[in-house]
Parts: sequence; C-alpha cells; structure tokens
Amino acid sequence: MKSIRLYEKYLLMHLKSMMQHKTSFFFTTIGQFLISFNIFLGVLFMMDRFNEVKGFSYGEVLLCFSITLMAFTIAETVFRSLDTFETIIGNGEFDRILLKPRDSLFLVLCSKIELTRMGRLMQAVIMLAYGLHSSTIVWTPVRALTVVLMITGGVAVFAGIYLIFASICFFTLEGLEFMNIFTDGAREYGKYPIGIYGKTLFTICTYLVPFALFQYYPFLFLTGRTSNPWYSLLPLAACLFLVPAGFLWNFGLSRYQSTGS
Repeated sequence: MKSIRLYEKYLLMHLKSMMQHKTSFFFTTIGQFLISFNIFLGVLFMMDRFNEVKGFSYGEVLLCFSITLMAFTIAETVFRSLDTFETIIGNGEFDRILLKPRDSLFLVLCSKIELTRMGRLMQAVIMLAYGLHSSTIVWTPVRALTVVLMITGGVAVFAGIYLIFASICFFTLEGLEFMNIFTDGAREYGKYPIGIYGKTLFTICTYLVPFALFQYYPFLFLTGRTSNPWYSLLPLAACLFLVPAGFLWNFGLSRYQSTGS
C-alpha cells in the first residue's frame, strides 16, 4: 500500500510538471492520437481492398489491433523509463537511485511516466468500441473476461521486453536498437492476427516472445474459431514472461558498476 501511495505521488508530480506547459502537452497528446490514426487508415484501406485477411473480417481485425495497441500503450506509459534506461545509467541518475531506501526498479519506473501516450490510448479505445460493434462475436461473460486477460497479458509481455532491454544496459551501457523490433515492431504487425505471418514468425511469437499467447490463441476463442476454453487463459501464461525478465534484471543489477558520471 505504501508503494501504491508513493507511486500516486510520483504520478501527480509528473502531471503537475506536464501541466506547466499545457499547450505542449495537448499537442503532443494529439500527435500520439494521429500517429496511431494513420495506422488505422492503413488497416482500413487494406480491408477495403481485400475485405478479409485469412478469414478475419474488418471488425475482427480492428478488435485484434485495438487490443494489441491498448496493451502496448499502457505498457509504454508505465514502463517508458526502462526504454530510456541507458540514459539513466549514463548520467549517473541510477547511482542516486541506489542510494534511496526503496526498490531500485520501482524508483526507475517512477522516474518517467509518459502521460502523453493517452492520445494513443484514446485511439485504441475508439477502435475497440468500433470493433466490438461491427464484429459478429456473440458476447458472453467468458469472452468479455478474455478481452481483459488479453490486454493484461499484453501489458505483461511488453513490460517484460522493456525490462529485458533495461537489464541488457547493465552490461552494454548503451541501448540496443534491435529491441525496438519487439516493441514498436510488435505494435505494427499486431495490426493483424499473428498467425497470418507464416510459421517461422508464429513459432518465435509463441515460444520465444509470447505475443501469440495474448493475441492470437485467445482471439481464436474470442471469434469462435475454437471452442477450447483453455485458449482464453493463455494470456495468464504470457504473464510468466515477466519471471525470466525479472531474473535478468536482478542478475544485471548484481553486476552493475557505476559509469562514474
């Protein structure tokens, strides 16, 4: 409870800081909305030309994309500081964090909260609402819960990727740009159900980085393409991705040496 109250204080501090420049905050938020809106237009034009993708209708594709975009946006809002962790190490801020009587990972997360990403979240909510309306899914409490689990599992997977990225910085002291393949790249190819991209990528997204566990398999259950109820629980298995990510963070932290900045 103390950590929650402390996080709320940090959140309020970030909000007050951003509100010192209201115009900048407003236009940045609108910019985030428009960026994701362009991606939406790409899906619209594609589906207008081909009507469906491997049997998935326009409404189903929008529903799938909105869930992925929402999970990514929430993760980026909360865990953005891990994406810029090389800067925190390089300028000596992490050394100061280690001197404070709180968990270092918690304080890193509190150091940067990207509230301007709410513009992208608004886009995801609108797309989700339209996808729910235009799809032919017969909604039940189990299917509604599946959507919640898909978003939760997605947040956990993206958070795990950010945590792995930050953990690698303990050894390299620099960010590795290829990690963006698994964050920004996943947001892009998450526009469509992952199963359409071929066996190789599908295998990677199932066993290496478990995108398929929160996006594709439960989506098959959601759209009635399988009646196996266990598919709806696979996003919980995707949350386990945080376990090895957490081990890697602790391993890197135990071998951290100050940059001397």
